[in-house]
Amino acid sequence: MPIRRLPEGLANRIAAGEVIERPAACVKELVENALDAKATRIDVAIREGGLAEIVVADDGGGMGPDDLALAIERHATSKLDGDDLVDIRYLGFRGEALPSIGAVSRLTIESRARCAQGNAKDAFAIQVDGGKVGKVQPAAIAPGTRIVVRDLFYATPARLKFMKSVRTEADHVEDAVTRLAMAHPTVAFTLTVDSQIKLRLDAEGQDLFSARLARLARVMGRDFSENTLPIEAEREGIRLAGFAGLPTINRATAQAQYLFVNTRPVRDRLLAGALRGAYQDVLARDRHAMAALFLDLPAAAVDVNVHPAKAEVRFRDAGLVRGLIVGALRHALTAAGHRISTTASTAALGAFRPGTVPPRPSGAFGPGAVQRSVAEGFAPSATGRGLEEGAQAMLADIAPSARVETPSDNEDAALDYPLGAARAQLHETYIVAETREGLIIVDQHAAHERLVF
Repeated sequence: MPIRRLPEGLANRIAAGEVIERPAACVKELVENALDAKATRIDVAIREGGLAEIVVADDGGGMGPDDLALAIERHATSKLDGDDLVDIRYLGFRGEALPSIGAVSRLTIESRARCAQGNAKDAFAIQVDGGKVGKVQPAAIAPGTRIVVRDLFYATPARLKFMKSVRTEADHVEDAVTRLAMAHPTVAFTLTVDSQIKLRLDAEGQDLFSARLARLARVMGRDFSENTLPIEAEREGIRLAGFAGLPTINRATAQAQYLFVNTRPVRDRLLAGALRGAYQDVLARDRHAMAALFLDLPAAAVDVNVHPAKAEVRFRDAGLVRGLIVGALRHALTAAGHRISTTASTAALGAFRPGTVPPRPSGAFGPGAVQRSVAEGFAPSATGRGLEEGAQAMLADIAPSARVETPSDNEDAALDYPLGAARAQLHETYIVAETREGLIIVDQHAAHERLVF
C-alpha cells in the first residue's frame, strides 16, 4: 500500500487523543490557560461528567481578535520565547490544547482583552465545530475569557465507548480542579457539577506559606491542618516547602498525597517513592501518609516536556531531589517526637464515654473485656483499687499469660523518658509503658527491627 499524507482534520483528531483523553484533561488544560493569563478567579461548570458541556470562565488578560484566531491553530502559543524548550515558565507551552479540543467537540471561545491603561477593549468570539473553524465575530462578555465545550468526543465516537460513568468522570474533573487550586491559593475557584456547587474556594490573602495551609485546610479538612508538620528545606538551588501529616493520621490509599513541581501538579514515581521512604520507619506498609509538597527548582533542572498531558516530569539530578525530600521529612518527623494527632486522641477518648461499655462476650478476650478492665481497673474507685491492682485485674482478665512489673520508687524517674517506664508485656509482643501524661503501647518486634535495620 502506498504511503499517503493524512488529511489535516484526521491528523488533528489523532493528535487530540494524546492531549484530551477524558473531560478532566480538557478542564485541566483550560484552567491552566486561565492561570497563565494571570486570572484571579476561575469558574468551572460541567454537565454529565463534562461530556455534554464544559464551561471555564476567568478574569484574566483576555485576547484580541488576531490572537483569538491564532489560538485555535496547532502549535501557536505565546508562552515560549524563541525555540528554547528548557526555560519553561508557564503551565502550558505546546499550543495544542485549544486546537485539540476543537477537533473533537463544538468549541466556542469568547474573550475581551484589557489595554495597557486597564480599560477593557471590545469582545470577540470564535467557534470551532469538529475541526471546522468559523470566523471571528463581535461578542458581549466581561473582561477575561469564557470557553464553552459542548458534545466532547462527538467527532470521535469511538472514544466515547471508553469513558467511565458520569459520576466517575465528574470525580476526575473535581480532582483536577482541586489539585490546581491547591497549587494556586491566591486564586479563587468554583466548580459546579450539574447545577450543584461542589467546590467554592475564596482567594487566600496571606503570605504564600500561610495561604497554602489555609487552602489545604479547605480541601483536605481540618484534621490535616491541625495535625500537620511544616516542611521547609533547600539544597543546591532546589527548595522544598509544604506540609506533611503526622504518622498517626494516615489513609488506606495514596489519594491524599499531592505533589507539585513549580506549581504544576504531577504524579511522579520518584516523588511518591521518596515520600513513602521517608515514612517507612513510622508507618505500616499498607498505610499512606497525608502530604502536600511543593518543589521549586530552576526550569533547566527539570524536564516537563515528557508527555503531552504534562503530568510527568524528569529531573536532571533525581538523587538530589529524592535526598532532599527524604531528609526534610525525616527531620520534621524526628523533631515532632511522639506527638500524636488530635484526631486519634479524640477518637480514643471518645471510646471511653460513660455508659458506652458493651456487654462482655463469652470469650475471655474481647472488646468488652478490654473496655471493662480499662474503665474499672485503672480508674480509682470507691474500693480504693489503684494502678497496680487494676493492671493485675485487667491482664488476668484479658491475657492470663501476661507479665506485670510493679512500679517502685526508684523507677519514678523513668516516667520522664519518651517511652516511659515499662509496666507489662502482652502476648510476648506488646509492651505497656507508663508516662506522666498517659499510657504507651509499643510493638516490641517493630521496635527491634527499627533499631537493627
